[in-house]
Amino acid sequence: MERILMIGIAIVLDCLFGDPYWLYHPVQLIGKVISILKRQMQKICKRDHGIQKKKEIIAGGCLTAMVVTGTFAATAAMLHAAFCLHPAVGRILEVFWMYQILAAKCLKVESDKVFQNLKEHDIDKARRSISYLVGRDTEQLSEEEIAKACVETVAENTTDGVIAPLFYLFCGGVPLAMAYKAVNTLDSMVGYRNEELEYLGKISAKLDDIANYIPARIAAWTMIAAAFLLKMNGRMAWKTYLADRHAHLSPNCAQTEAAAAGALEIQLGGTHDYFGKPVYKPTIGRDICMCDGTKIKGAQKLMYASLVICFCIFSLFLIGLQQI
Repeated sequence: MERILMIGIAIVLDCLFGDPYWLYHPVQLIGKVISILKRQMQKICKRDHGIQKKKEIIAGGCLTAMVVTGTFAATAAMLHAAFCLHPAVGRILEVFWMYQILAAKCLKVESDKVFQNLKEHDIDKARRSISYLVGRDTEQLSEEEIAKACVETVAENTTDGVIAPLFYLFCGGVPLAMAYKAVNTLDSMVGYRNEELEYLGKISAKLDDIANYIPARIAAWTMIAAAFLLKMNGRMAWKTYLADRHAHLSPNCAQTEAAAAGALEIQLGGTHDYFGKPVYKPTIGRDICMCDGTKIKGAQKLMYASLVICFCIFSLFLIGLQQI
């Protein structure tokens, strides 16, 4: 019950305060460590005699292992030291880190910037705001394409920033959840299919797929349930999920995107430019309604409802385990 209470407090803190920009976040430190180690690995793997692929994959595996295990060990050690000082100090630090690990409010704040720009019909600002949230080229996006990109971001990050961290907090507490954030950060920094990082980031990208496999499906199922509870198109969410849940290069991204597209009666996905080159992606959902700023708000509602449903389910499951 203590862990459930602490996670509940962390969720409330996140929903109220999010991530203040002046507050140093553990992910920033993880990112700095990744940058330093990446440079070292790239120096070791200087291109030579056609054996680069194998060397970079091995180096990427070492990078992933060091960052993930190091994050888990450092978090566990600092928590242990805090509890040794005083149990209250340990609990305060644990709740504080739980609060930092969750990112629902941060996702809402950043997507609200796009919503406000679209509401004011400031296309240039909207393109600039969405550029911080997506990897695609944004200079030529229309208002509808910007709104779609924002909905996709909220839907996808409902897994990465909300449900997966919550899942790992329940499974293994702060150390495991922080290790998950390290996996997620590795994927965002080195898990690219480009000339520089295709092989160095291969293991990081694969581990991110594995770590998100179960949470992505839980997020999609609870998002469908949320669609019914919020009186959105729950039946369409379910049908779209069944039809399009694999319509993505990633095994996980289309899970929540399909549920959101159906619930909001819009079409997501499709081909977009990345670094000046078109990248083909299947479409997700049916183009029933035009995607505008109101759909961004709808995606936010699905995210928060999914968070509440997951917290209730995980809590009941943990209570059941404790009583066995």
